[in-house]
Amino acid sequence: MRKVYLMGLLLSLVTTIKAQESSSHQSHGGIKGGYNLASVSFDGDGETDQRNGFHVGIYAESFLSEAFSIQPELLFSQQGYEIKNSSGKFTQKLNYINLPVMFKAYPSQNFFLEVGPQIGLAITHKELYDGLFSSTQEYDPDSFDWGMNFGAGIKTDSGISLGVRYHLGMGDLYDDQKAQNRVWLFSVGFDL
Repeated sequence: MRKVYLMGLLLSLVTTIKAQESSSHQSHGGIKGGYNLASVSFDGDGETDQRNGFHVGIYAESFLSEAFSIQPELLFSQQGYEIKNSSGKFTQKLNYINLPVMFKAYPSQNFFLEVGPQIGLAITHKELYDGLFSSTQEYDPDSFDWGMNFGAGIKTDSGISLGVRYHLGMGDLYDDQKAQNRVWLFSVGFDL
């Protein structure tokens, strides 16, 4: 009888461990990347044309419970904007190192909602003017940015995630006017 009891206990323990290992809601790290659509809102009067770019980086997701996690990230992100008119096109290229900290909720096993703050540091900027008249004016954007992120996505049991996120910049890009980053990020992530 004792052998049967011990075998049952051992089988129960192995089953519990295997169930925990197969759960996708464990703390882990990973890599992610994707496509950006970036623009800038000037004085709240609407947004500029969008600049296409990409983002790539790493993340670490720690589960606080089955339904909630916190996910800090470190991302390289191409941002900026374009302005087109009859005399030409002006492009402001800004490359950032961003640090978002996302609070994620899983209302179901594979669907998540996320919200969280972000700080960013512009590591390079470049202005391009393509038009009838040449321009030598150089803009000097503030290198520090901050704002909030809002997003949603799906995550498979194997650790592959697809997500969309909107960055609502709250820091001013320039000292002399109210200009704030607006970025749509479309991402794919892989748990390691």
